[in-house]
Amino acid sequence: MTLLAIDQRIGNHLKRAEQELMAAKTAALRPFDLNVPQYTLLLVVAQEPGLSGAELARRCLVTPQTMSSVLRTLESRELVKREPHPVHSHVHEVRLTRKARELLNDADRAACEVELRLGAAFSEEESRLLLDLLGRCTATLTEITAEQRTRMRG
Repeated sequence: MTLLAIDQRIGNHLKRAEQELMAAKTAALRPFDLNVPQYTLLLVVAQEPGLSGAELARRCLVTPQTMSSVLRTLESRELVKREPHPVHSHVHEVRLTRKARELLNDADRAACEVELRLGAAFSEEESRLLLDLLGRCTATLTEITAEQRTRMRG
């Protein structure tokens, strides 16, 4: 017997919610021939043009390898362009093309419908509480990870 039943594990509930959110967004983005990582990259670059692949991987919560693949795909579809950094020639800045901005406008409406419908399941107070609780989850898990890394080094 384990210490906690599966339905008592916060992590299990978080993972299930994330999987359902990704499934809903995947379905919403399908008509635009975008998957969630591609959409997220377009959204991040629209808000912060000029980021490098490494910075994008961190912002989009994917591995550098996944980001490299996403960038190649979007570049082949002429949705992003990579330009050498003006100071660091080995770093490439990512920017959206006009085609990407037009696609993102439509895709973002579809993705936002998912978010708005999810948000409508909660009152304003419940939404604020949920965001606070999720923030506390993140902070606690970040602390646990840092402690584990420290123990492994020491």
